[in-house]
Amino acid sequence: MKKQTMTLQEKLALWKAKKPPLVIYLVLAYLWKLLFVKKYNVHYNYQINPKDYKVPYIVISNHASRVDYLYTGLAFLPHRLSYVAGYNEFFRSHLAMVFRLLRVIPKKNFVPELSAIQNISRVLKSGGRVIVFPEGMSSISGSNQPSAIGTGKLLKHFKVPVLMTHIEGGYLTNTKYCLDDRPGRVDVTVSQLFTPEQLSSMDESEIQLAVDKAIHHDDYLWNKTARVKFDGKGELAKNMHTLLYKCPKCGKELTMKGVGNHIGCSACGNGASLNDYYDLIPDSPDCVIPKTPVEWFDWERKEAYLAISGNPDYELTEPVKIGMLPKYEYLKDLKTSEIVGEGMLKVSRNGLSFSGIKHGEEFSFNIPLSQVPTYGMCTDVSFFTTYLNGEYIEFYPKTECTGKWLHVTEELHRITGGKWKNFPDADTYQ
Repeated sequence: MKKQTMTLQEKLALWKAKKPPLVIYLVLAYLWKLLFVKKYNVHYNYQINPKDYKVPYIVISNHASRVDYLYTGLAFLPHRLSYVAGYNEFFRSHLAMVFRLLRVIPKKNFVPELSAIQNISRVLKSGGRVIVFPEGMSSISGSNQPSAIGTGKLLKHFKVPVLMTHIEGGYLTNTKYCLDDRPGRVDVTVSQLFTPEQLSSMDESEIQLAVDKAIHHDDYLWNKTARVKFDGKGELAKNMHTLLYKCPKCGKELTMKGVGNHIGCSACGNGASLNDYYDLIPDSPDCVIPKTPVEWFDWERKEAYLAISGNPDYELTEPVKIGMLPKYEYLKDLKTSEIVGEGMLKVSRNGLSFSGIKHGEEFSFNIPLSQVPTYGMCTDVSFFTTYLNGEYIEFYPKTECTGKWLHVTEELHRITGGKWKNFPDADTYQ
């Protein structure tokens, strides 16, 4: 009998993490240093010297952008870091070889996964160092979300020193709403967050809260003081409406449009321009514009919460195309999935449900909200992702509504008793 070819998923399930090979890691790291440190104007501030740490350790970092591997990896040279990266990224042809070479650890975002813990353990026991981005994905809005459920438990379990990097300016250089590079300046601070003794004396919730406080950042607010100019080539507001979807003046949704350096409402004319510092400058005195894009984004969350809490029958629906990972061939041309069907997506207190077709046949599902704390957005915010019975699935909405889906789903998760809460001092619900 002919031996059946293993799928990419089956091969990845057998993945055994190791320390990255010394020569390959250093060659790539110093090449990236040559290509990007000057380009992005990266500056390092060392509160500790990583070379003093002769033992295995874990690094955590706020996840400012899709290129944080550059900022963090270079900060700890000549030490090699084993990165934990999104499971789905291992199916993209331009990343697959690099991930194999550097022995990157796969992790399904926002899903409990024993294999990832086992791989982290394997690296630490071999004397290696591991880096984790506890938010689970790069910043959506320019600020950060609370760390993923289980972060405190993970760090307490291993009881090794926890170092950290804090990245400022990374989001403004590479935003989530637009894939264009916008060089300005990136500041990276390297410090120690926990000693093994501190981890032993703290409980999991205390550790988790301390992590949230340590990684908290708002790039727009940072630049109110730093006053760094970012080269947006006249398109700083391009696609910004995918996040800032609700007009603060008339309250209408999906009427905002970001083009060039301007974002405005087609319904009432409310609008603002962005300068090179990402300041929002109202078009006129009667325009209603929040102080920063993050403040605008947080206001939209509060509006979503109020709409949900006041209506037990609240639901959000949207026609979508669905994408899934291939079984045998890596994705090419920077794709993140293969489109396999379409239908209607709905989220309510009853869960996240879909009804439509997949591969030409009827297909439907319902995922309890307890299993959907948030969505992944692995490149930009034109689509969003989750896991269905452990299988990665992407949703491509017909309208530019991903920001609203993010807010509504997260707040439905929380209001129905989900474990992933907002920051304790968040004013969303005040």
